[in-house]
Amino acid sequence: MSFSHRNMSGRHRVVIIGAGFGGLFAAKKFKDADVAVTIVDRTNHHLFQPLLYQVATGILSSGEIAPSIRQILANQDNVRVVKGEVREVDVNAKRVTADLGGKDAVLDYDSLIVAAGAGQSYFGNEHFAEFAPGMKSIDDALEIRARVTGAFERAEITDDPAERERLLTFVVVGGGPTGVELAGQLAEMAYRTLRDEFRSINTSDTRIVLVDGGPQVLGPFGKRLGRKASHRLEAMGVEVVLNSMVTDVTREGVKFKDMKTNEETFVPSYAKIWSAGVAASPLGKHIAEQLGVEVDRAGRVPVNRDLTVGEDRNVFIIGDMMSLDRLPGVAQVAMQGGQYAARTIIDEVENGTSPEARKPFDYFDKGSMAIVSRFNAVVKMNKAEVSGFVGWIMWLVLHLLYMVGFRNRAVAAFSWGLNSVSRRRWQLVATRQQLHARNAIRKLRTYEDEEGKRSIEVRDNLRFGEGRDTRAVSD
Repeated sequence: MSFSHRNMSGRHRVVIIGAGFGGLFAAKKFKDADVAVTIVDRTNHHLFQPLLYQVATGILSSGEIAPSIRQILANQDNVRVVKGEVREVDVNAKRVTADLGGKDAVLDYDSLIVAAGAGQSYFGNEHFAEFAPGMKSIDDALEIRARVTGAFERAEITDDPAERERLLTFVVVGGGPTGVELAGQLAEMAYRTLRDEFRSINTSDTRIVLVDGGPQVLGPFGKRLGRKASHRLEAMGVEVVLNSMVTDVTREGVKFKDMKTNEETFVPSYAKIWSAGVAASPLGKHIAEQLGVEVDRAGRVPVNRDLTVGEDRNVFIIGDMMSLDRLPGVAQVAMQGGQYAARTIIDEVENGTSPEARKPFDYFDKGSMAIVSRFNAVVKMNKAEVSGFVGWIMWLVLHLLYMVGFRNRAVAAFSWGLNSVSRRRWQLVATRQQLHARNAIRKLRTYEDEEGKRSIEVRDNLRFGEGRDTRAVSD
């Protein structure tokens, strides 16, 4: 079954794929413009991805960082929201096909903005994902929360000292902002939040290991801030292991190799979390191949100075999916790219500006920041470097500024303030479904591939490029 969306008003049709920072900021820029906008996303929410680790560690609830796309754009009459997974983009026909449980939405466009973002990369070792989830979605954060809290609960009832030690050992792979922030929060949970809440274990015995292949954590922040972050983590009890490459992740733990000595170390661990790399949505390669462009190793698409692809001046690729001037995959790049693409389209529609007359995209670097612990963050803004309490305040202000909605800002500010003076956390609920759903769906998919059929539970969880060409059953 399918339905087709065609603009009957005669207005310029814009399709935006993805409602992350890039897609949302582009859609909002079209407010009051004489265009018809359709934004399509596989979820019904805009995700403030940099705060996922706070959901995973019980500081914020999912609703505070993932407001409804429809509610955000409710007052923009020229915007329509379609929930579905994009299955095909035909640049010659100027058409996007999205699927939700076997029902296709066919979206015709005059201009296309692709902001589908990136997923977790395991550098060719996808089997690591079974035991070490990444952190790119609400589902990921809730699963990690269930794994972390479950580790303490299991440790409470085991009589085996070796198993208890494994359960109380957490390994975070990747020393970027997500890994550093997550390791810091795990330390605060173990040594502050959960203190005195268990009777058979002492959470102060928890071991937290942060592994990274580089010579320092937070590489893009520079050596000085990287050292400060490492020293702060170590002071909190985190073991920072550098110049080490993970070679295996199993149910029992993590194996990594020192890249200088080739010495291998195995750390028994129940809860493993992967934050080491990203890979652009394969949708970028799908579009690039049609336009005769080759993607890089991370799947990012080389774009022109106006963020278009190849010879097609109506297809814009922004955010984590684009490769331009070695810009980092951060929210600011996506936001500014989305606004630029929208302004460019509006200028063409309202002023008749030709593609040849477009001004090139000019990124303004507003800096990078990462929170290490309560009252401590590192901030790099061009040559200026700030750390400690002042950096923490700057982090709070900036993240509140970019959260969507007054209610979410107010609740987040209250939660952060309360967390700074109290060791309690009020968002630690975890369910067995959150813990097991991802791997259960993966196993169900394997079975269905063998049987040549596809249930709605699997079909709705398939991403672009994954097999949907089997007989659909149930709805």
